[in-house]
Amino acid sequence: MAENDQVKPLAAAHHPDYHLRSDHEAMSAQYEAMSAQSNLRRKKLYIQCCGCLTVLLLIPVVVIIVLFTVFHVKNPGIRMNSVSIQQQLEVDGDQNMTLVVDVQMKNPNYASFKFGNATTVVYYDGVAVGEGRIPAGMAKARWTLQMNVTVDIVPEKVLIVQKLKSDNMSSETLNFSSYTRIVGKVKMLKIIKKNVVVVLNCSVTYNVTSQVIQDSCW
Repeated sequence: MAENDQVKPLAAAHHPDYHLRSDHEAMSAQYEAMSAQSNLRRKKLYIQCCGCLTVLLLIPVVVIIVLFTVFHVKNPGIRMNSVSIQQQLEVDGDQNMTLVVDVQMKNPNYASFKFGNATTVVYYDGVAVGEGRIPAGMAKARWTLQMNVTVDIVPEKVLIVQKLKSDNMSSETLNFSSYTRIVGKVKMLKIIKKNVVVVLNCSVTYNVTSQVIQDSCW
């Protein structure tokens, strides 16, 4: 009986503070996990917002670059390739001297260049002695337009120039100059419109003896 009556050790009692600490740690861990997920979502949202803002800022920059490059209006270039004589100059005659001028117009724009009727005026010692007509036309985008312009020089007008006598006595050449002015317009997408003026100045030396023409333009 004495052995049976020995007191057995009691099981360790569960302290209430232990449960509180365990619950607090679990809640704390859960809160930290939720906070980490929330921070991650905020970072992703921040990155997305920054990306959208960058795109919105880049769009006008790209538009401006395109407008100033592709849609930048440039003046077409014009040059005189050659001059040929169709009718010789007879100072004492009554027939006009007829020249055929090969003119080249280069349009560097991404839109067509439309121009109206133009005139090429020929001068001798500052006096207008002839002219040629350039009909209205169009130079396509990024295209070079070839034109043949007929110019008539009137002998009567050449004869009234006082310098003619001294030129005939000192040399066998007559020095003419020409002035061409072409007015047109370049339109792009019906938004950008620009009036363009193309000017060509040339000097022409006519050898009376050989009846050969030398020309230079600028």
